[in-house]
Amino acid sequence: MAIVDNHISATEAGVRLSEATPGDYFALLKPRVMSLVVFTAMVGLVAAPGSLNPFIALVAILAIAVGAGASGALNMWYDADIDMVMSRTADRPVPAGRIAAGEALVFGLVLSAFSVMTLGVIVNWFAAGLLAFTIFFYAVIYTMWLKRSTPQNIVIGGAAGAFPPMIGWAAATGAVSLESVILFLIIFLWTPPHFWALALFKSGDYERAGIPMLPNVAGAAATRRQILAYSLLIAPVGVAPWAFGFASAVYGVLALALGVGFVWHAWRVFAMAEDDRAMKPAKALFAYSIVYLFAIFAAFLIDTVAGRIAGFGG
Repeated sequence: MAIVDNHISATEAGVRLSEATPGDYFALLKPRVMSLVVFTAMVGLVAAPGSLNPFIALVAILAIAVGAGASGALNMWYDADIDMVMSRTADRPVPAGRIAAGEALVFGLVLSAFSVMTLGVIVNWFAAGLLAFTIFFYAVIYTMWLKRSTPQNIVIGGAAGAFPPMIGWAAATGAVSLESVILFLIIFLWTPPHFWALALFKSGDYERAGIPMLPNVAGAAATRRQILAYSLLIAPVGVAPWAFGFASAVYGVLALALGVGFVWHAWRVFAMAEDDRAMKPAKALFAYSIVYLFAIFAAFLIDTVAGRIAGFGG
């Protein structure tokens, strides 16, 4: 009877395993996050001085994308318990039962090794080392430690999402520079107000999951103050590429306008009434912050390319 039961259990497990679709495995890679990683890494790679063989450049971007996806898979493996009780994450493949946790772990580890080795062998080992450190930082330092232990989780952990333009720069040059550090800082300072805006209108999710996000630990008023403070930092840092002379005045004006928009949205969150249950200002800031980051990196990319074309034409 035990043999029969074991066979049935194994069969049921096989059925559950067969329910996973390619789309489920793609979802493990956190494609929306990956798109941001790919874009900012591409900006870093294209903006870097010198030229890179198009094939090697493509391999570099793909390796960085796979590394970002590997981080997402490892995050979903470890966070399955808290994802299960949060409304915005409950349908992810692991907590929903479409992919076993062990499969997500193996998937993430294999992709991690593949992405780092590919970047090292075909591009350069400095960039590969940065990619390996980024995966480790996100999967271990942020996911396994910071996320569940401190309300500053997203401040320190935000470094993981800020590394891609630096990795792209390193892929092209084999080093980092002031330009790549500023691109890093833009994302690093953008991350807290972006996620704290989300945490304001999803605080119930984080409370149920036991995650010490700032609104749940310090309160909404303190979170709103922190959002405004970071917005006052991100606005001038966004203009820094022009201030340091590696972007044009056109970029500077656009970055300033985007930064003013960020501060305005943050001010609306700061001035939001305590009993505002709709949280419209926080939702608006969250949406604007996504537009801001894509727009400022797109502006920097276009400005760089246009400057090179103008210089070549001259």
